[in-house]
Amino acid sequence: MELLKDLQQRGLINQITDEDGLTSHLNEKQVTLYCGFDPTGASLHIGHLLPILMLKRFQQAGHRPIALVGGGTGMIGDPSGRSSERQLNEASVVHEYSEKIKGQLAKILNFDEGENAAVARNNFEWLSEMTIIDFLRDTGKHFGVNYMLSKESVESRIEQGISFTEFSYMILQSLDFQKLNQKENCTLQIGGSDQWGNITAGLELIRRARGEEEVEAYGLTMPLITKADGSKFGKTAGGAIWLDPEATSPYEFYQFWINADDRDVIKFLKYFTFLGMDEIAELEKEVQEQPEKRVAQRRLAEEMTKLVHDEDALAQAERITEALFSGDIKSLSGQEIEQGFKDVPAFSSSDKEPQLVQLLVDTGISSSKRQAREDINNGAVYINGERNQDVKHQINEENRIEDRFTIIRRGKKKYFLVRYE
Repeated sequence: MELLKDLQQRGLINQITDEDGLTSHLNEKQVTLYCGFDPTGASLHIGHLLPILMLKRFQQAGHRPIALVGGGTGMIGDPSGRSSERQLNEASVVHEYSEKIKGQLAKILNFDEGENAAVARNNFEWLSEMTIIDFLRDTGKHFGVNYMLSKESVESRIEQGISFTEFSYMILQSLDFQKLNQKENCTLQIGGSDQWGNITAGLELIRRARGEEEVEAYGLTMPLITKADGSKFGKTAGGAIWLDPEATSPYEFYQFWINADDRDVIKFLKYFTFLGMDEIAELEKEVQEQPEKRVAQRRLAEEMTKLVHDEDALAQAERITEALFSGDIKSLSGQEIEQGFKDVPAFSSSDKEPQLVQLLVDTGISSSKRQAREDINNGAVYINGERNQDVKHQINEENRIEDRFTIIRRGKKKYFLVRYE
């Protein structure tokens, strides 16, 4: 009861198949629940965080989560929320993605020993063993075509066209629920609001396969995450925000959260963090009374970076942020330079000791030597955060960070990265 109450307060529940039944079920016993993650890429992104953290909330309440990696369904493609057919990947690629995703899930969920330790499963295990005859006779017979056509994930694609492959996805996901119900006594499936049709189809398959009017199994969906400005959650000008630090650096990850809109930050604190509701209410006051301090955004960025990466990654992200704010570029390491200046114009130089004027021209920072001298004389040129007004200055060892980089700033905000070959 307390768990569902907390989820309701945070706005995390969109639909429940039987709220009273699920409440009693959760209060009576340890429940095994699952959520599926199809390996359509080498990394999960922050759009996957809500269901992962929902599994974690149930685990913290004493229940047992199953993280189901869709090694089988990932080779088919879920039509939910899509207007066109998904590009299908080779089996070897899907397997590689599956292994990477397992590792990312293990960083957030507790897979260590314990009576409610999370477990990872891969539906390739049972889907790959089925013959087409088994599939049609044992599972397909329980699904009416009209029933499937009525589901939003299929209905929305009828006009654009949907292949039999994607049309069958609902049956495969339903089969996952049935198999986990049989093998693991899994009685709850969770997912995003776009998964409601697939989840209820799974419950129907369990009921029909057992030949019972009612079964003790439930479905729960979370709301679609929307942003106040109307833009898509988890997308930036640079693309998706990935959980893999190689794809999205911890600094970029931190910056995504710290730049949250005032209108969104409290909702994100409720959705994504494990802070108590009283503390979130205090942060909401800060947003209302002192929005310029961005206290709530900083707390959100801290909690999320620490959760998805670790304390060291958080410290590094904060160090880069502070250095860029203060201009103390020299305090950063080469790795931190690469993170913090990933998106600024970059230039390569084979000369490690060029004249500053020549460097400004060669890299295009200044349009000519005359302009370069004016920029320097006017105090508009900074080397690693320090103003340099010497038109005869020659880049030296002190100007090179780890002998690899020099950061040139022209004016107040224009940064340029010089890499030495």
